Amino acid sequence: MKHPVLQNRKRLIIWWMAWLFLASVQILLFYFAYGRFEITSVPDTLLSLFILSVLILSLWYPFSYVSQELTKIHLLIFKLILAGAISITFSIILSRMVIQSALSGKVLYDEFWKSTLPYRAGISVFIYILAVLTYYLFINLSNLSEKKAREAKLESLVRETELKMLRSQINPHFLFNSLNSVSSLTLTRPEKAREMVIKLSEFMRYALSEKEEQEVTLRDELKSLRLYFDIEKIRFGDKLLTEENIDPWCLNLKLPVMILQPLYENAIKHGVYESTGIVTIKTEVKKSGDYMLITISNNYESSSLSRVGTGTGLINVERRLSLFYGDEAMIKTSAENNVFKVTLFIPPQT
Repeated sequence: MKHPVLQNRKRLIIWWMAWLFLASVQILLFYFAYGRFEITSVPDTLLSLFILSVLILSLWYPFSYVSQELTKIHLLIFKLILAGAISITFSIILSRMVIQSALSGKVLYDEFWKSTLPYRAGISVFIYILAVLTYYLFINLSNLSEKKAREAKLESLVRETELKMLRSQINPHFLFNSLNSVSSLTLTRPEKAREMVIKLSEFMRYALSEKEEQEVTLRDELKSLRLYFDIEKIRFGDKLLTEENIDPWCLNLKLPVMILQPLYENAIKHGVYESTGIVTIKTEVKKSGDYMLITISNNYESSSLSRVGTGTGLINVERRLSLFYGDEAMIKTSAENNVFKVTLFIPPQT
């Protein structure tokens, strides 16, 4: 695990500022308590706290290793106390040796050191405990961050898997219907069957080439859907009409790939297939504020309402919108005057 202080420049600056503040307080305390040793107190404080700060920094590595071991709590406490005792003793002894060597013959350092020894031990213990608590905080924050990252990655994988599953429901359903139509046309209208196979291959090429993309532009999606209508027009002839009213501003906006396909399949199934007259499927796309509104409507015969579908198409679209946009997207349906209408509200592009 990386050092939480050394790997971050801002933390390192704050770290040394905190030690400088502590050194200033200690110098003032020594000045008022031991005024006659003012010359000694400044270098002693700076050096002793510097040595202690370096030791505290280096303790991170054994501390992070010990804290992650699967050990009993009393053993962990014993190890922390032992490490603290060794570090504090070492820092006090080392600072005394260095200062005494540097100031030998100039001042009576032994008297000053003995007078301040209880304070040195107390402040060292306090700093060590504070450092242990701080390191534990860093470890818990790091573990929490890693946990959130893993959860986000898992959620992303689940979301991607569900999107692929929902998308996979579209192609086989459409392919099954189209192959049935080709089979029928080979007996009655072979030339139309050949044309339908060519259109079907072009449509499936688009579907397969875009299978890994999460979003496509409305322009590309409409191009694919026109291929779909070409296939269905071969099947139904003049019984199927299509109309488009597309705002050019919306053509470059993106939406989930093949999100409209189930809606058109529903229009074909419940409108064209179950009607005896002409059915017109209308597509209107416009801008409403920052949203893109896509409305698909088709007329139908009243008798076709008696045949209730499974609702898989609408559920598929609604679920995919929810996975992509959360609560920002919306789908509305209405059936009035023998016209069924579906409206998608695609949120602003980011």
